[in-house]
Amino acid sequence: MLERRLRLWTGLILAGWVILHFTNHALGLLSIGAMEAYRGYNAAIWQSPPGTVALYGALALHFLLALRALYRRRTLRMPAWESTRLALGLLIPFLLAGHVIGTRVNQALIGFDVGYPIVLTSLWGDSWLRIKQPILVLIVWIHLTMGLHYWLRLRPWYARSLTYLYPVAVLLPLLAIVAYVRAALDMQALTADPAIKAKFFEHLEAAAPELREFKDGLEPQVISVLLIMLLAVLVARWIRDRRERRRGVYRIHHSEGKVVLAPIGFSVLEALRKARVPHASVCGGRARCTTCRIRVGSGAERLPPVPRLEAVALQRIKAAPNVRLACQLRPVHDLDIKPLLPAGVSADAAFRPGGVGGYEREVVAVFVDLRDSSRFCEQRLPYDAVFVLNEFFAEMSAAIAATAGHYAQFSGDGLLALYGLKTNIESGCRDAFRGAAEMSRRLSLLNERLRPELDEPLRIGIGIHRGDAIVGTMGPPSTPMLSAVGDNINVAARLEQLTKSYDCTLVVSETTAECAGIDLSTFLRHEADIRGRKKPVAVYAIPDPANIGHG
Repeated sequence: MLERRLRLWTGLILAGWVILHFTNHALGLLSIGAMEAYRGYNAAIWQSPPGTVALYGALALHFLLALRALYRRRTLRMPAWESTRLALGLLIPFLLAGHVIGTRVNQALIGFDVGYPIVLTSLWGDSWLRIKQPILVLIVWIHLTMGLHYWLRLRPWYARSLTYLYPVAVLLPLLAIVAYVRAALDMQALTADPAIKAKFFEHLEAAAPELREFKDGLEPQVISVLLIMLLAVLVARWIRDRRERRRGVYRIHHSEGKVVLAPIGFSVLEALRKARVPHASVCGGRARCTTCRIRVGSGAERLPPVPRLEAVALQRIKAAPNVRLACQLRPVHDLDIKPLLPAGVSADAAFRPGGVGGYEREVVAVFVDLRDSSRFCEQRLPYDAVFVLNEFFAEMSAAIAATAGHYAQFSGDGLLALYGLKTNIESGCRDAFRGAAEMSRRLSLLNERLRPELDEPLRIGIGIHRGDAIVGTMGPPSTPMLSAVGDNINVAARLEQLTKSYDCTLVVSETTAECAGIDLSTFLRHEADIRGRKKPVAVYAIPDPANIGHG
Protein backbone atom coordinates (compact mmCIF):
# COMPACT_ATOMS: atom_id res chain seq x y z
CA MET A 1 0.00 0.00 0.00
CA LEU A 2 2.80 2.44 0.95
CA GLU A 3 4.76 1.61 -2.20
CA ARG A 4 1.73 2.25 -4.38
CA ARG A 5 1.10 5.61 -2.72
CA LEU A 6 4.73 6.62 -3.11
CA ARG A 7 4.65 5.72 -6.78
CA LEU A 8 1.46 7.72 -7.24
CA TRP A 9 2.58 10.84 -5.37
CA THR A 10 6.06 10.94 -6.88
CA GLY A 11 4.48 10.51 -10.29
CA LEU A 12 2.03 13.34 -9.66
CA ILE A 13 4.84 15.68 -8.51
CA LEU A 14 6.80 14.90 -11.67
CA ALA A 15 3.68 15.30 -13.79
CA GLY A 16 3.11 18.76 -12.32
CA TRP A 17 6.66 19.78 -13.11
CA VAL A 18 6.48 18.42 -16.67
CA ILE A 19 3.19 20.16 -17.47
CA LEU A 20 4.45 23.52 -16.18
CA HIS A 21 7.82 23.03 -17.92
CA PHE A 22 6.29 22.16 -21.29
CA THR A 23 3.90 25.09 -20.95
CA ASN A 24 6.98 27.27 -20.45
CA HIS A 25 8.51 25.80 -23.61
CA ALA A 26 5.33 26.50 -25.58
CA LEU A 27 5.64 30.22 -24.86
CA GLY A 28 8.59 30.19 -27.26
CA LEU A 29 5.97 30.62 -29.99
CA LEU A 30 5.59 34.16 -28.66
CA SER A 31 9.15 35.11 -27.80
CA ILE A 32 12.20 34.13 -25.78
CA GLY A 33 11.32 37.00 -23.46
CA ALA A 34 7.95 35.37 -22.70
CA MET A 35 9.74 32.08 -21.98
CA GLU A 36 12.12 33.79 -19.57
CA ALA A 37 9.35 35.72 -17.82
CA TYR A 38 7.31 32.57 -17.17
CA ARG A 39 10.47 30.68 -16.13
CA GLY A 40 10.82 33.08 -13.25
CA TYR A 41 7.49 31.90 -11.81
CA ASN A 42 8.46 28.27 -12.35
CA ALA A 43 11.81 28.84 -10.67
CA ALA A 44 10.08 30.32 -7.63
CA ILE A 45 8.32 26.97 -7.19
CA TRP A 46 10.85 24.34 -8.25
CA GLN A 47 14.11 26.09 -7.35
CA SER A 48 13.02 26.90 -3.83
CA PRO A 49 14.43 24.52 -1.17
CA PRO A 50 11.10 22.65 -0.70
CA GLY A 51 10.52 22.53 -4.47
CA THR A 52 14.04 21.23 -5.16
CA VAL A 53 13.71 18.49 -2.54
CA ALA A 54 10.24 17.52 -3.81
CA LEU A 55 11.26 17.50 -7.50
CA TYR A 56 14.57 15.67 -7.33
CA GLY A 57 13.44 13.47 -4.46
CA ALA A 58 10.42 12.42 -6.53
CA LEU A 59 12.62 11.82 -9.58
CA ALA A 60 15.06 9.60 -7.67
CA LEU A 61 12.37 7.74 -5.73
CA HIS A 62 10.24 7.17 -8.84
CA PHE A 63 13.22 5.60 -10.61
CA LEU A 64 14.03 3.41 -7.60
CA LEU A 65 10.40 2.27 -7.42
CA ALA A 66 10.55 1.41 -11.12
CA LEU A 67 13.64 -0.73 -10.47
CA ARG A 68 11.86 -2.39 -7.55
CA ALA A 69 8.83 -3.11 -9.74
CA LEU A 70 11.13 -4.59 -12.39
CA TYR A 71 12.74 -6.83 -9.78
CA ARG A 72 9.43 -8.00 -8.35
CA ARG A 73 8.10 -9.10 -11.72
CA ARG A 74 8.50 -12.85 -12.07
CA THR A 75 8.11 -12.63 -15.84
CA LEU A 76 8.79 -9.92 -18.40
CA ARG A 77 5.92 -11.14 -20.55
CA MET A 78 3.26 -8.47 -20.23
CA PRO A 79 0.84 -6.51 -22.41
CA ALA A 80 2.43 -4.06 -24.85
CA TRP A 81 1.23 -1.00 -22.93
CA GLU A 82 2.87 -2.23 -19.71
CA SER A 83 6.19 -3.05 -21.36
CA THR A 84 6.19 0.29 -23.22
CA ARG A 85 5.53 2.32 -20.10
CA LEU A 86 8.14 0.40 -18.11
CA ALA A 87 10.80 0.74 -20.83
CA LEU A 88 10.18 4.47 -21.30
CA GLY A 89 10.24 5.06 -17.55
CA LEU A 90 13.64 3.36 -17.24
CA LEU A 91 14.99 5.21 -20.28
CA ILE A 92 14.07 8.73 -19.11
CA PRO A 93 16.82 9.13 -16.43
CA PHE A 94 19.52 8.18 -18.97
CA LEU A 95 18.30 10.82 -21.44
CA LEU A 96 17.55 13.41 -18.75
CA ALA A 97 20.89 13.25 -16.94
CA GLY A 98 22.75 15.58 -19.33
CA HIS A 99 19.95 18.13 -19.33
CA VAL A 100 19.82 18.28 -15.52
CA ILE A 101 23.61 18.58 -15.28
CA GLY A 102 23.67 21.34 -17.89
CA THR A 103 21.05 23.41 -16.08
CA ARG A 104 20.55 22.90 -12.33
CA VAL A 105 23.95 21.32 -11.57
CA ASN A 106 25.73 23.95 -13.66
CA GLN A 107 23.79 26.63 -11.85
CA ALA A 108 24.62 25.15 -8.42
CA LEU A 109 28.34 24.81 -9.22
CA ILE A 110 28.89 28.22 -10.79
CA GLY A 111 26.18 30.22 -9.04
CA PHE A 112 24.84 31.58 -12.33
CA ASP A 113 21.21 31.40 -13.48
CA VAL A 114 21.22 29.24 -16.63
CA GLY A 115 18.33 30.62 -18.66
CA TYR A 116 16.71 29.79 -21.99
CA PRO A 117 19.20 31.77 -24.15
CA ILE A 118 22.13 29.63 -22.93
CA VAL A 119 20.16 26.34 -23.02
CA LEU A 120 18.75 26.93 -26.51
CA THR A 121 22.11 27.97 -27.91
CA SER A 122 23.87 24.95 -26.37
CA LEU A 123 21.27 22.46 -27.56
CA TRP A 124 21.01 23.81 -31.10
CA GLY A 125 24.75 23.97 -31.48
CA ASP A 126 25.16 20.21 -30.98
CA SER A 127 23.69 17.94 -33.69
CA TRP A 128 22.89 15.12 -31.19
CA LEU A 129 21.42 17.38 -28.52
CA ARG A 130 19.36 19.16 -31.17
CA ILE A 131 17.33 16.00 -31.88
CA LYS A 132 17.64 14.45 -28.41
CA GLN A 133 15.58 17.21 -26.83
CA PRO A 134 12.39 16.63 -28.90
CA ILE A 135 12.84 12.87 -28.41
CA LEU A 136 13.09 13.39 -24.67
CA VAL A 137 9.97 15.56 -24.69
CA LEU A 138 7.98 12.86 -26.49
CA ILE A 139 9.25 10.01 -24.30
CA VAL A 140 8.53 11.90 -21.08
CA TRP A 141 5.08 12.92 -22.27
CA ILE A 142 4.10 9.44 -23.50
CA HIS A 143 5.21 7.90 -20.20
CA LEU A 144 3.37 10.59 -18.23
CA THR A 145 0.10 10.33 -20.16
CA MET A 146 0.15 6.54 -20.05
CA GLY A 147 0.57 6.65 -16.29
CA LEU A 148 -2.21 9.19 -15.83
CA HIS A 149 -4.49 7.31 -18.22
CA TYR A 150 -4.12 3.95 -16.49
CA TRP A 151 -4.65 5.61 -13.13
CA LEU A 152 -7.63 7.78 -14.05
CA ARG A 153 -9.48 5.39 -16.33
CA LEU A 154 -10.81 3.59 -13.27
CA ARG A 155 -12.58 6.82 -12.27
CA PRO A 156 -16.20 7.03 -13.51
CA TRP A 157 -15.84 10.69 -14.60
CA TYR A 158 -12.72 10.10 -16.68
CA ALA A 159 -14.41 8.77 -19.83
CA ARG A 160 -16.70 11.83 -19.93
CA SER A 161 -13.70 14.17 -19.65
CA LEU A 162 -11.66 12.69 -22.51
CA THR A 163 -13.25 15.11 -24.98
CA TYR A 164 -11.48 17.95 -23.19
CA LEU A 165 -8.34 16.15 -22.00
CA TYR A 166 -7.39 14.55 -25.32
CA PRO A 167 -6.70 17.81 -27.25
CA VAL A 168 -4.51 19.04 -24.39
CA ALA A 169 -2.61 15.76 -24.29
CA VAL A 170 -1.89 15.98 -28.02
CA LEU A 171 -1.22 19.69 -28.37
CA LEU A 172 0.98 20.48 -25.36
CA PRO A 173 4.05 18.40 -26.37
CA LEU A 174 3.70 19.42 -30.02
CA LEU A 175 3.56 23.11 -29.09
CA ALA A 176 6.57 22.64 -26.79
CA ILE A 177 8.64 21.06 -29.60
CA VAL A 178 7.61 23.60 -32.24
CA ALA A 179 8.30 26.47 -29.83
CA TYR A 180 11.69 24.96 -28.95
CA VAL A 181 12.68 24.90 -32.64
CA ARG A 182 11.44 28.41 -33.29
CA ALA A 183 13.13 29.88 -30.19
CA ALA A 184 16.37 28.02 -30.98
CA LEU A 185 16.41 29.44 -34.51
CA ASP A 186 15.86 32.93 -33.06
CA MET A 187 18.82 32.39 -30.74
CA GLN A 188 20.94 31.08 -33.62
CA ALA A 189 20.31 34.30 -35.54
CA LEU A 190 20.98 36.41 -32.45
CA THR A 191 24.25 34.67 -31.52
CA ALA A 192 25.60 34.85 -35.05
CA ASP A 193 27.43 37.87 -33.67
CA PRO A 194 30.37 36.40 -31.63
CA ALA A 195 30.29 39.31 -29.19
CA ILE A 196 26.66 38.69 -28.27
CA LYS A 197 27.27 34.97 -27.89
CA ALA A 198 30.30 35.58 -25.68
CA LYS A 199 28.25 37.89 -23.46
CA PHE A 200 25.68 35.12 -22.84
CA PHE A 201 28.37 32.59 -21.88
CA GLU A 202 30.83 34.88 -20.08
CA HIS A 203 29.92 33.65 -16.59
CA LEU A 204 30.22 30.01 -17.62
CA GLU A 205 33.54 30.64 -19.35
CA ALA A 206 34.83 32.44 -16.26
CA ALA A 207 34.22 29.42 -14.03
CA ALA A 208 37.22 27.68 -12.52
CA PRO A 209 38.72 25.05 -14.87
CA GLU A 210 38.40 22.30 -12.26
CA LEU A 211 34.66 22.98 -11.91
CA ARG A 212 34.20 22.87 -15.67
CA GLU A 213 36.20 19.66 -15.88
CA PHE A 214 34.17 18.10 -13.06
CA LYS A 215 30.90 19.11 -14.74
CA ASP A 216 31.99 17.76 -18.15
CA GLY A 217 32.80 14.35 -16.65
CA LEU A 218 29.65 14.15 -14.54
CA GLU A 219 27.20 12.95 -17.20
CA PRO A 220 29.05 9.72 -18.14
CA GLN A 221 29.52 8.98 -14.44
CA VAL A 222 25.81 9.40 -13.70
CA ILE A 223 24.84 7.27 -16.69
CA SER A 224 27.31 4.59 -15.56
CA VAL A 225 25.75 4.52 -12.09
CA LEU A 226 22.24 4.26 -13.57
CA LEU A 227 23.36 1.47 -15.86
CA ILE A 228 25.01 -0.43 -12.98
CA MET A 229 21.80 -0.13 -10.95
CA LEU A 230 19.72 -1.48 -13.83
CA LEU A 231 22.11 -4.36 -14.49
CA ALA A 232 22.20 -5.16 -10.76
CA VAL A 233 18.42 -5.53 -10.73
CA LEU A 234 18.51 -7.83 -13.77
CA VAL A 235 21.22 -9.97 -12.17
CA ALA A 236 19.27 -10.08 -8.89
CA ARG A 237 16.20 -11.23 -10.84
CA TRP A 238 18.23 -14.03 -12.45
CA ILE A 239 19.60 -15.20 -9.08
CA ARG A 240 16.17 -15.09 -7.47
CA ASP A 241 14.57 -17.06 -10.32
CA ARG A 242 17.20 -19.80 -10.02
CA ARG A 243 16.60 -20.05 -6.28
CA GLU A 244 12.84 -20.15 -6.69
CA ARG A 245 13.04 -23.04 -9.15
CA ARG A 246 14.72 -25.04 -6.40
CA ARG A 247 11.86 -24.31 -4.01
CA GLY A 248 9.42 -26.25 -6.17
CA VAL A 249 6.49 -25.55 -8.43
CA TYR A 250 2.72 -25.48 -8.29
CA ARG A 251 0.15 -26.33 -10.96
CA ILE A 252 -2.74 -24.19 -12.12
CA HIS A 253 -5.62 -26.20 -13.56
CA HIS A 254 -7.38 -23.66 -15.76
CA SER A 255 -11.12 -23.93 -16.44
CA GLU A 256 -10.35 -24.04 -20.18
CA GLY A 257 -8.50 -27.32 -19.69
CA LYS A 258 -4.96 -25.90 -19.66
CA VAL A 259 -2.45 -26.87 -16.99
CA VAL A 260 0.15 -24.22 -16.16
CA LEU A 261 3.31 -25.08 -14.22
CA ALA A 262 4.80 -22.16 -12.24
CA PRO A 263 7.62 -21.78 -9.72
CA ILE A 264 6.52 -21.08 -6.16
CA GLY A 265 6.70 -17.30 -5.76
CA PHE A 266 4.93 -16.50 -9.02
CA SER A 267 1.50 -14.92 -8.76
CA VAL A 268 -1.27 -16.60 -10.71
CA LEU A 269 -1.30 -13.69 -13.16
CA GLU A 270 2.47 -13.91 -13.70
CA ALA A 271 2.23 -17.66 -14.22
CA LEU A 272 -0.55 -17.28 -16.80
CA ARG A 273 1.34 -14.55 -18.65
CA LYS A 274 4.53 -16.59 -18.71
CA ALA A 275 2.53 -19.48 -20.20
CA ARG A 276 0.93 -17.06 -22.71
CA VAL A 277 -2.57 -17.71 -21.37
CA PRO A 278 -4.67 -14.54 -21.92
CA HIS A 279 -6.05 -13.10 -18.70
CA ALA A 280 -7.70 -9.79 -17.82
CA SER A 281 -5.76 -7.17 -15.86
CA VAL A 282 -6.82 -3.58 -16.50
CA CYS A 283 -4.54 -2.03 -13.87
CA GLY A 284 -1.49 -4.09 -14.82
CA GLY A 285 -1.48 -6.30 -11.75
CA ARG A 286 -1.33 -3.72 -8.93
CA ALA A 287 -4.63 -4.52 -7.17
CA ARG A 288 -6.12 -1.18 -8.25
CA CYS A 289 -8.95 -3.02 -9.98
CA THR A 290 -10.50 -6.49 -9.77
CA THR A 291 -10.61 -7.47 -13.43
CA CYS A 292 -8.09 -10.29 -12.89
CA ARG A 293 -10.30 -11.96 -10.29
CA ILE A 294 -10.64 -15.71 -10.33
CA ARG A 295 -12.81 -18.25 -8.57
CA VAL A 296 -10.71 -20.92 -6.87
CA GLY A 297 -12.12 -24.44 -6.71
CA SER A 298 -9.98 -27.32 -5.52
CA GLY A 299 -7.07 -26.00 -3.45
CA ALA A 300 -8.95 -23.02 -2.00
CA GLU A 301 -8.56 -24.35 1.54
CA ARG A 302 -4.74 -24.16 1.27
CA LEU A 303 -4.41 -20.66 -0.15
CA PRO A 304 -2.25 -18.08 1.63
CA PRO A 305 -4.06 -15.33 3.59
CA VAL A 306 -5.51 -12.38 1.69
CA PRO A 307 -3.11 -9.39 1.89
CA ARG A 308 -4.55 -6.02 2.87
CA LEU A 309 -4.30 -4.47 -0.60
CA GLU A 310 -6.20 -7.38 -2.14
CA ALA A 311 -8.76 -7.43 0.66
CA VAL A 312 -9.63 -3.75 0.09
CA ALA A 313 -10.19 -4.36 -3.64
CA LEU A 314 -12.30 -7.50 -3.10
CA GLN A 315 -14.39 -5.81 -0.44
CA ARG A 316 -15.50 -3.18 -2.96
CA ILE A 317 -17.20 -5.81 -5.10
CA LYS A 318 -18.40 -7.91 -2.13
CA ALA A 319 -16.48 -10.88 -3.47
CA ALA A 320 -17.13 -14.40 -2.24
CA PRO A 321 -14.51 -16.06 0.02
CA ASN A 322 -13.26 -18.26 -2.83
CA VAL A 323 -12.68 -15.29 -5.16
CA ARG A 324 -9.12 -13.96 -5.31
CA LEU A 325 -7.11 -11.53 -7.41
CA ALA A 326 -4.79 -13.37 -9.78
CA CYS A 327 -2.22 -10.57 -9.55
CA GLN A 328 -1.89 -10.87 -5.75
CA LEU A 329 -2.39 -14.59 -5.16
CA ARG A 330 0.93 -16.47 -4.84
CA PRO A 331 0.03 -20.12 -4.15
CA VAL A 332 2.34 -22.80 -2.84
CA HIS A 333 0.02 -25.71 -3.72
CA ASP A 334 -1.86 -26.82 -6.82
CA LEU A 335 -5.23 -25.19 -7.45
CA ASP A 336 -8.15 -25.04 -9.89
CA ILE A 337 -9.17 -21.63 -11.18
CA LYS A 338 -11.86 -20.07 -13.33
CA PRO A 339 -11.45 -16.48 -14.61
CA LEU A 340 -14.55 -14.44 -13.83
CA LEU A 341 -14.09 -11.83 -16.58
CA PRO A 342 -13.09 -12.14 -20.25
CA ALA A 343 -9.41 -11.58 -21.05
CA GLY A 344 -10.18 -8.50 -23.14
CA VAL A 345 -12.41 -6.78 -20.60
CA SER A 346 -12.38 -2.97 -20.49
CA ALA A 347 -11.90 -0.60 -17.56
CA ASP A 348 -15.70 -0.35 -17.17
CA ALA A 349 -15.67 -3.72 -15.39
CA ALA A 350 -12.87 -2.77 -12.99
CA PHE A 351 -15.12 -2.52 -9.92
CA ARG A 352 -18.37 -3.85 -11.33
CA PRO A 353 -20.30 -6.01 -8.87
CA GLY A 354 -22.14 -9.07 -10.05
CA GLY A 355 -20.84 -12.01 -11.99
CA VAL A 356 -18.52 -12.77 -9.13
CA GLY A 357 -19.65 -16.40 -8.97
CA GLY A 358 -20.77 -18.28 -5.93
CA TYR A 359 -19.45 -20.45 -3.15
CA GLU A 360 -21.07 -23.41 -1.47
CA ARG A 361 -22.18 -23.07 2.13
CA GLU A 362 -24.98 -24.08 4.46
CA VAL A 363 -27.71 -21.48 4.80
CA VAL A 364 -31.32 -21.21 5.95
CA ALA A 365 -33.78 -20.27 3.22
CA VAL A 366 -37.06 -18.57 4.16
CA PHE A 367 -39.69 -18.20 1.44
CA VAL A 368 -42.62 -15.85 2.08
CA ASP A 369 -45.71 -15.58 -0.13
CA LEU A 370 -48.75 -13.30 0.10
CA ARG A 371 -51.92 -15.38 -0.18
CA ASP A 372 -54.60 -14.58 -2.81
CA SER A 373 -52.63 -11.62 -4.11
CA SER A 374 -54.06 -11.95 -7.65
CA ARG A 375 -57.67 -11.66 -6.45
CA PHE A 376 -56.65 -8.85 -4.11
CA CYS A 377 -55.17 -6.82 -7.00
CA GLU A 378 -58.13 -7.47 -9.32
CA GLN A 379 -60.53 -5.94 -6.82
CA ARG A 380 -58.60 -2.65 -6.47
CA LEU A 381 -57.36 0.22 -8.50
CA PRO A 382 -53.67 -0.18 -9.48
CA TYR A 383 -52.54 2.61 -7.18
CA ASP A 384 -54.36 1.13 -4.17
CA ALA A 385 -52.97 -2.33 -4.85
CA VAL A 386 -49.41 -1.05 -5.21
CA PHE A 387 -49.77 0.98 -2.02
CA VAL A 388 -50.80 -2.07 0.02
CA LEU A 389 -48.11 -4.29 -1.54
CA ASN A 390 -45.43 -1.71 -0.80
CA GLU A 391 -46.59 -1.57 2.83
CA PHE A 392 -46.51 -5.35 3.01
CA PHE A 393 -42.97 -5.67 1.61
CA ALA A 394 -41.73 -2.84 3.82
CA GLU A 395 -42.93 -4.72 6.92
CA MET A 396 -41.48 -8.05 5.76
CA SER A 397 -38.17 -6.41 4.94
CA ALA A 398 -38.06 -4.76 8.37
CA ALA A 399 -38.80 -8.10 10.05
CA ILE A 400 -35.93 -9.76 8.17
CA ALA A 401 -33.50 -6.98 9.03
CA ALA A 402 -34.54 -7.03 12.71
CA THR A 403 -33.76 -10.76 12.99
CA ALA A 404 -30.30 -10.81 11.30
CA GLY A 405 -31.62 -12.01 7.95
CA HIS A 406 -30.75 -10.96 4.41
CA TYR A 407 -33.42 -9.86 1.92
CA ALA A 408 -32.17 -11.87 -1.06
CA GLN A 409 -34.86 -11.90 -3.73
CA PHE A 410 -38.21 -10.39 -4.68
CA SER A 411 -40.65 -11.99 -7.09
CA GLY A 412 -44.19 -10.76 -7.65
CA ASP A 413 -45.96 -11.28 -4.33
CA GLY A 414 -43.21 -13.21 -2.57
CA LEU A 415 -39.67 -12.94 -1.33
CA LEU A 416 -36.69 -15.02 -0.31
CA ALA A 417 -34.69 -14.33 2.85
CA LEU A 418 -31.41 -15.97 3.83
CA TYR A 419 -30.24 -16.58 7.38
CA GLY A 420 -26.89 -17.72 8.69
CA LEU A 421 -24.77 -15.74 6.24
CA LYS A 422 -22.89 -13.93 9.00
CA THR A 423 -23.31 -16.47 11.80
CA ASN A 424 -23.06 -20.23 12.24
CA ILE A 425 -25.86 -22.40 10.95
CA GLU A 426 -27.34 -23.04 14.42
CA SER A 427 -27.76 -19.31 15.04
CA GLY A 428 -29.08 -18.90 11.51
CA CYS A 429 -31.81 -21.49 12.16
CA ARG A 430 -32.87 -19.80 15.41
CA ASP A 431 -32.88 -16.39 13.67
CA ALA A 432 -35.08 -17.81 10.89
CA PHE A 433 -37.70 -18.88 13.49
CA ARG A 434 -37.50 -15.43 15.07
CA GLY A 435 -37.90 -13.93 11.59
CA ALA A 436 -41.05 -15.94 10.91
CA ALA A 437 -42.54 -14.89 14.26
CA GLU A 438 -41.62 -11.24 13.60
CA MET A 439 -43.23 -11.37 10.14
CA SER A 440 -46.43 -12.76 11.66
CA ARG A 441 -46.42 -10.05 14.33
CA ARG A 442 -45.82 -7.22 11.85
CA LEU A 443 -48.49 -8.60 9.49
CA SER A 444 -51.04 -8.47 12.32
CA LEU A 445 -50.13 -4.83 12.99
CA LEU A 446 -50.33 -4.04 9.27
CA ASN A 447 -53.79 -5.64 9.02
CA GLU A 448 -54.95 -3.54 11.96
CA ARG A 449 -53.57 -0.37 10.35
CA LEU A 450 -55.09 -1.11 6.94
CA ARG A 451 -58.41 -2.46 8.21
CA PRO A 452 -60.43 0.27 6.40
CA GLU A 453 -58.66 -0.63 3.13
CA LEU A 454 -59.07 -4.39 3.34
CA ASP A 455 -62.09 -6.65 2.82
CA GLU A 456 -60.31 -9.39 4.72
CA PRO A 457 -56.93 -9.57 6.49
CA LEU A 458 -53.74 -10.24 4.53
CA ARG A 459 -52.37 -13.76 4.99
CA ILE A 460 -48.95 -15.21 4.28
CA GLY A 461 -47.32 -18.59 3.86
CA ILE A 462 -43.76 -19.22 5.05
CA GLY A 463 -41.46 -22.13 4.21
CA ILE A 464 -38.16 -22.67 6.07
CA HIS A 465 -35.43 -25.18 5.26
CA ARG A 466 -31.69 -25.40 5.89
CA GLY A 467 -29.12 -26.98 3.61
CA ASP A 468 -26.22 -26.45 1.27
CA ALA A 469 -26.62 -23.85 -1.49
CA ILE A 470 -24.55 -21.75 -3.86
CA VAL A 471 -24.40 -18.24 -2.40
CA GLY A 472 -23.05 -15.33 -4.44
CA THR A 473 -23.70 -12.00 -6.13
CA MET A 474 -26.11 -12.70 -8.96
CA GLY A 475 -28.26 -10.90 -11.47
CA PRO A 476 -27.65 -8.29 -14.17
CA PRO A 477 -24.57 -6.06 -13.71
CA SER A 478 -26.71 -2.96 -13.17
CA THR A 479 -28.76 -4.47 -10.30
CA PRO A 480 -26.90 -7.42 -8.78
CA MET A 481 -27.79 -8.84 -5.39
CA LEU A 482 -26.51 -11.44 -2.98
CA SER A 483 -28.75 -14.49 -3.31
CA ALA A 484 -28.63 -18.28 -3.32
CA VAL A 485 -29.53 -21.13 -5.67
CA GLY A 486 -29.59 -24.88 -5.31
CA ASP A 487 -31.77 -27.86 -4.54
CA ASN A 488 -32.20 -26.95 -0.88
CA ILE A 489 -33.43 -23.48 -1.85
CA ASN A 490 -36.07 -25.16 -4.03
CA VAL A 491 -37.12 -27.35 -1.09
CA ALA A 492 -37.83 -24.21 0.98
CA ALA A 493 -40.00 -22.89 -1.85
CA ARG A 494 -41.96 -26.19 -1.95
CA LEU A 495 -42.49 -26.02 1.81
CA GLU A 496 -43.99 -22.57 1.46
CA GLN A 497 -46.46 -23.97 -1.10
CA LEU A 498 -47.43 -26.72 1.36
CA THR A 499 -48.82 -24.10 3.75
CA LYS A 500 -51.91 -24.06 1.51
CA SER A 501 -52.37 -27.83 1.76
CA TYR A 502 -51.85 -27.91 5.53
CA ASP A 503 -53.85 -24.69 6.08
CA CYS A 504 -51.17 -23.07 8.20
CA THR A 505 -48.81 -20.10 8.14
CA LEU A 506 -45.47 -21.89 8.50
CA VAL A 507 -44.06 -25.19 7.23
CA VAL A 508 -40.55 -25.91 8.47
CA SER A 509 -38.34 -28.94 7.92
CA GLU A 510 -37.56 -31.15 10.91
CA THR A 511 -33.80 -30.84 10.29
CA THR A 512 -34.06 -27.06 10.65
CA ALA A 513 -35.89 -27.33 13.97
CA GLU A 514 -33.34 -29.84 15.27
CA CYS A 515 -30.46 -27.57 14.22
CA ALA A 516 -32.10 -24.63 16.01
CA GLY A 517 -32.65 -26.73 19.15
CA ILE A 518 -36.40 -25.99 19.11
CA ASP A 519 -38.90 -28.65 20.19
CA LEU A 520 -41.87 -28.76 17.79
CA SER A 521 -43.32 -32.04 19.02
CA THR A 522 -46.58 -30.32 19.99
CA PHE A 523 -47.27 -29.41 16.35
CA LEU A 524 -48.44 -31.69 13.54
CA ARG A 525 -45.63 -33.61 11.82
CA HIS A 526 -45.91 -34.66 8.18
CA GLU A 527 -43.88 -36.69 5.72
CA ALA A 528 -44.07 -34.42 2.67
CA ASP A 529 -43.36 -35.57 -0.86
CA ILE A 530 -41.23 -32.90 -2.50
CA ARG A 531 -40.97 -32.80 -6.26
CA GLY A 532 -37.42 -33.75 -7.27
CA ARG A 533 -36.74 -35.63 -3.99
CA LYS A 534 -36.82 -39.43 -3.87
CA LYS A 535 -37.48 -39.54 -0.13
CA PRO A 536 -40.15 -37.60 1.77
CA VAL A 537 -39.07 -34.63 3.88
CA ALA A 538 -40.17 -34.55 7.52
CA VAL A 539 -41.87 -31.21 8.21
CA TYR A 540 -43.96 -29.47 10.86
CA ALA A 541 -47.09 -27.45 10.09
CA ILE A 542 -47.41 -24.45 12.41
CA PRO A 543 -50.59 -22.32 12.37
CA ASP A 544 -48.89 -19.22 13.84
CA PRO A 545 -45.08 -18.85 14.18
CA ALA A 546 -45.64 -16.59 17.19
CA ASN A 547 -46.86 -19.67 19.12
CA ILE A 548 -43.58 -21.59 18.77
CA GLY A 549 -42.41 -22.45 22.25
CA HIS A 550 -45.96 -22.33 23.62
CA GLY A 551 -47.26 -25.53 21.95
